[in-house]
Amino acid sequence: MKIPFRYIVRNLAVRKLTTLFTAAGMGMVVFVFAAVLMMSNGLKQTLVQTGSKDNVVLIRASSQTEVQSGVSRDQASIVEANPLIAVGRDGHPQVSKEAVVLITLPKRSSGIAANVVTRGIQPVGLALRPQVQLIEGRLFRPDSNEVMVGKAIADKFTGAGLGESLRFGGREWRIVGIFDAGKTAFSSEIWGDRDQMMQAFRRTMFSAVIAKLADSDHFDQFKAAVENNRQLTLEAKRETRFYADQSEQIALFINVLGIAISIIFSVGAMIGAAITMYSSVANRIGEIGTLRALGFQRSSVLAAFMLESMALALLGGVMGLALASTLQFLSLSTTNFQTFSELAFTFELSPAITIQSLLFALIMGLIGGFLPAIRAARMKIVDALREA
Repeated sequence: MKIPFRYIVRNLAVRKLTTLFTAAGMGMVVFVFAAVLMMSNGLKQTLVQTGSKDNVVLIRASSQTEVQSGVSRDQASIVEANPLIAVGRDGHPQVSKEAVVLITLPKRSSGIAANVVTRGIQPVGLALRPQVQLIEGRLFRPDSNEVMVGKAIADKFTGAGLGESLRFGGREWRIVGIFDAGKTAFSSEIWGDRDQMMQAFRRTMFSAVIAKLADSDHFDQFKAAVENNRQLTLEAKRETRFYADQSEQIALFINVLGIAISIIFSVGAMIGAAITMYSSVANRIGEIGTLRALGFQRSSVLAAFMLESMALALLGGVMGLALASTLQFLSLSTTNFQTFSELAFTFELSPAITIQSLLFALIMGLIGGFLPAIRAARMKIVDALREA
């Protein structure tokens, strides 16, 4: 015979303050656990969404980033001639040969300098990134010292507002536009005329070539054509894969560090749950004896106290998740370990993180309530009634 679930709920409701404080303690652990997963997911989403499935990034073989890469003009011309590349309305291949350089800018909040990506592009580079939308000002003019900055750069760095000027590469660059690229890494970049930037930084080679395929399904064929060509020492990756690879190291670091902290905190939460359940058992010895006398088996008493502990943990899990969900309104920035540049991102809550967090809470409740439940189940009817 099973003990009714409403009996379990009633016991939690009777001890309102104890239930609330214990659930709040477990909720804080779930909050940390969920926040770490949301941070890691936000970083991944930011970098994955940066790319387009139709676009292919070509960089020098063995280079990890565009900053480290170098593509000669001859190599770029060979790539441009590949028949698998889409052709624009102007009859030219949809290929953007770009220069990427890191500069340092002081932050508005602290004045501390941080690395920022500057990207030299041509009009076709904008056409390949439809997610980039100009929200203030205008586009930079070709062959000029004008730039436009991502929204995250304008918000976080000194002198990066519309109408202001930045000095890098030995020149003054006037900011004529601010663009929003949504939750992508492009929002953390500065864009200007490619040829002007290459002159300013004395670059003779492109950093990367971005090509749009006429048919995305032909990626493997295109990759083989590029990487098997001895004139080209280039590596081809889908743009989505290229940016996703950049998130792996930092996401792994955040996951390992955050989950380790969560596990340490969870020990304290499980001890708290165990103390609460031991107290519950001690205060209800008479009830336990009565339940046993009414014919409820030891397994039913064990299950009832385990369920009570898990319900307590689930309540804490819901509280922790509710608090963590508010982090989605925050925007943070961190250093991309691959490029060592500033990268703005937001916390992203997903169904998978919700399930993982609630499971984590239930496991804490299961472990924390196990020993008290064993104690309750082992009580003999006579001893329990006598102690009551």
